[in-house]
Amino acid sequence: MNRLIALCALLVSLLTVTASLAAATSADAAAVRVLGVRSAINPVTASFIKRNLAAAAGRGDRLVLVEMDTPGGLDTAMREIVKDILASPVPVAVHVAPSGARAASAGAIICLAADICAMAPGTTIGAAHPVSLGEKQDKVMEEKVVNDAEAYAEGLANRRGRNAAVARRMVRESLSLPAERALEEKVIDLVAADRAGLLNQLDGRRVARPAGEVILRLAGAPVREAEMTARERVLDVIGNPNVAYVLLMLGFLGLFFELSNPGVILPGVIGGISLILAFFALQTLPVNYAGVLLILLALVLFIAEIKIVSGGMLTVGGVVAMVLGSILLFESPEPYLRVSWQVIAVTVIAVSAFSVFAVTMAVKAHRRKPTTGGEGLLGESGRTLSAMAPEGKVFIHGEYWDAWSDEPIAEGEKVTVVAVEGMRVKVKKAGTGDR
Repeated sequence: MNRLIALCALLVSLLTVTASLAAATSADAAAVRVLGVRSAINPVTASFIKRNLAAAAGRGDRLVLVEMDTPGGLDTAMREIVKDILASPVPVAVHVAPSGARAASAGAIICLAADICAMAPGTTIGAAHPVSLGEKQDKVMEEKVVNDAEAYAEGLANRRGRNAAVARRMVRESLSLPAERALEEKVIDLVAADRAGLLNQLDGRRVARPAGEVILRLAGAPVREAEMTARERVLDVIGNPNVAYVLLMLGFLGLFFELSNPGVILPGVIGGISLILAFFALQTLPVNYAGVLLILLALVLFIAEIKIVSGGMLTVGGVVAMVLGSILLFESPEPYLRVSWQVIAVTVIAVSAFSVFAVTMAVKAHRRKPTTGGEGLLGESGRTLSAMAPEGKVFIHGEYWDAWSDEPIAEGEKVTVVAVEGMRVKVKKAGTGDR
């Protein structure tokens, strides 16, 4: 019996070790690395793809699959991604998916650069006409930019054996194609509804590489989904124009509160951090610095209202400057590079309301009668503790004071303070005029 138990225990141990070794082997096996790009192309996207292409090369992965749904993005980030894809020793496939997704503008150019480009039914690709950021360009400069982008797309299409004429039209005419037509025009390589179907079609496919032709062996290969690091996720979020705008306004609001109430510290710290994050985000967005200056002017006007009471004129000017600055802050014809009107409206109303409230409280505080020191006693009432002839003792505001009066006042009479001199107060009978 004991031998049977020992034998069973040995078998269980062997099975456990075998399963562990199999799991470890599977984890270390060459895999298909999947990257999700589901927002605007920005420097964080470029960093994410670059890091994973390097990791895939280091592990000897069989394929890097980029699942894309993007409205486009920054030209500089797009070109960095293209360079990394072209230099990658691991084949790179881009799949525009799921149905309803798109690879527009910068996303379309990245698709042209990939070794394999696939689309799910119901997706689109194209509309790659370059968009200028910031100040409007003249016609000559705009034509130069378009020509450069057109040649860039044509070169990538020729390198991957795709339809260069259609690639040029995607840039020049903002041509956009559905999946089926893109396949007919030889802009993409295949149509696949989902990841499993795509990998099944790619298994055994020959891919031309700089070092020679490679045959994709994907059957049974583990699939690993790569995630952004915490740092990349944070930077990706603040790169959104709506978030960048809110951070900018929060930063100015924190500084305003700190300057109007020195010593509170916390609003100043939050405001400073928000401004630093906002200025990082502004580097990747089409910023009109006239808008930034108008918002800064609004901050100055709000602070000036506290120092120089203008009857609300400076506050009104600050609100107007803030509204105009918010409207002018981002200049781009692309919706994903602009702040939504809803965010502008809610933020301006909230910040303006808070600023008006803070200014109102500050003005009231300036106009309020002092409650401490000698001036705080003027007009206060009390009673005499001894007869005033003309000097005596009075009890005022919970304190005992030496007092004098220009008229005799009996003990226990109610009196009012009319003057303060050092540690003495001058009083008169309550309800009588000054003498």
